[in-house]
Amino acid sequence: MKVIGIDIGTTSICGVCADTENGKILDSVTLANESFEKSDKVFERIQNPEIIMNTVYGVLDALDAQNAAAIGFSGQMHGIVYTDANGNAVSPLYTWQDSRANAEYTDGKSFAEYLGCFAGYGLATDFYNDVKGLIPENAVYLCTIADYAVMQLCGNVKPVCHVTNAASLGCFDVTENRFNIKNPRLPDVTAEFRACGKYRGVPVCVALGDNQASFIGSVSNSGDALLNVGTGAQISWLSDSPVNSQAVETRPFDGKRYLAAGCSLCGGRAFAMFEKFCREIAKAAGADIDSYYPILNKILEGKTETELTGDCRFCGTRPDPSIRGSYSGISENSFTPADFAFATLDGMAQELFDMYSAADKKASGIVCSGNGVRKNEALRRIIAAKFSCEIKIPFYEEEAAYGAALSATVAGGINKDIDTACAKIRYKD
Repeated sequence: MKVIGIDIGTTSICGVCADTENGKILDSVTLANESFEKSDKVFERIQNPEIIMNTVYGVLDALDAQNAAAIGFSGQMHGIVYTDANGNAVSPLYTWQDSRANAEYTDGKSFAEYLGCFAGYGLATDFYNDVKGLIPENAVYLCTIADYAVMQLCGNVKPVCHVTNAASLGCFDVTENRFNIKNPRLPDVTAEFRACGKYRGVPVCVALGDNQASFIGSVSNSGDALLNVGTGAQISWLSDSPVNSQAVETRPFDGKRYLAAGCSLCGGRAFAMFEKFCREIAKAAGADIDSYYPILNKILEGKTETELTGDCRFCGTRPDPSIRGSYSGISENSFTPADFAFATLDGMAQELFDMYSAADKKASGIVCSGNGVRKNEALRRIIAAKFSCEIKIPFYEEEAAYGAALSATVAGGINKDIDTACAKIRYKD
């Protein structure tokens, strides 16, 4: 028996076909998301829902979805699309990158600040559109793009939003699992991994937020933490209660547990900045090097310590965006490329470890995902030493799509709950 999972990302749409017995991915398809629309507004970042849906149907056909036992969805969070009384899109997708809600609303506060959330969050975008008269006259509901895909596949007229996606829109009470503002365009909300209808006779699970879907697709032991390093970086873990820490965000998970998330604004970009710095020096010396990463990996082989301390908060933090990074403890002996490279990686890991420690978390293991850690053996060594935990690398890289597929096994009645579904996850030796 097979299940399908699809993740609608900002730049690509990924689908996987997984075996429900052994958890193996039987097939995968990734297509470019070429739906961005040009805009004359500098703050506007919009995509075309029709193009996205055409790509989704292409992925479903490629994976022979009509012969699956169930279909699950994940997708880019925060953004919204407006739908009419028939369940069809009547607006572009206003993505998470859209910054219109940063504009001043009143008394020096932006639209987002007035509402109590961030620019790019769906309800802040909707608030701006409402005040400016930009909501289409025939708009009845709003939802995320993954919710919209589920609506379209099932032929529904009102969106159903899983708590993992609902919270990403802003103005959401994670303890009560409901929105804390009145808005006639809000979708229905559920905390269950349940089917919203059928596509060609196949049950379709309610869509999940990509953060939670990635956790589901990576972590087999609910006591483990997930550390992801890509362009950004994040550490997340399950908690039975909201986490009381300014550095950690508490997000919904399954209506009973929460997903704690500590996010680094710079994350993997810190090492990318250092690689670019080295490459520019090489270029100035006449060396045309496409990538300095292989060289950095070479000089880091066997290196386990440095006198340098790297603070990689180069982009600030969410509580204080004005903070900047630094290197300290520089001596004559430590003023070397290897030491600076090691200190950069150590600083990236330290920022996440500090968030984790501030929440008084003690995980049984650390699952690592994202190319920033999958392709960097030195960073994995640093993480293992810093967290004093076993490091696990998921066998498959399509974590969000795989998590969506696992959620579909619950919606389709194949697995009794999400923990049972996650037990199928396997790791590299």
